[in-house]
Amino acid sequence: MASALDVAEYLRRQRGPMSAMKLQKLVYYCQAWSLVWDDRPMFGERIEAWANGPVVPSLYNVHRRLFMVDHIPDGNPDVLDAVARETADVVLSFYGDKSAHWLSALTHEEPPWQQARGGLPDGPPCTAEITLASMSEYYASLA
Repeated sequence: MASALDVAEYLRRQRGPMSAMKLQKLVYYCQAWSLVWDDRPMFGERIEAWANGPVVPSLYNVHRRLFMVDHIPDGNPDVLDAVARETADVVLSFYGDKSAHWLSALTHEEPPWQQARGGLPDGPPCTAEITLASMSEYYASLA
């Protein structure tokens, strides 16, 4: 299985440098839609319901203090199989042109992020996990 770093580097190579916030949201949507379309997670790392939307902490640790991300050290996009690449490409075709703030606002409107935060308002920090089950259930209802 690929890692979140592998997925992030794949996305970055397809679209070029992007903001850290946008990259986080695109990685999140790759995981969500992989659960629905491919019936499997794209990567194994935990996703948390942070104040600005879903965040993969292991990816955050790589781009911490960077606004723009132009490389993911240790990210190997060649690890993604054809199914994962196809899912990531579809995610990019739909969400790739959206701004980081638009993507963040969208995640705030969706139940997986809201449920993980348990009613906590948008601003305060939170490290609760957004579960694969909640993502699968919600995004399958949209498909």
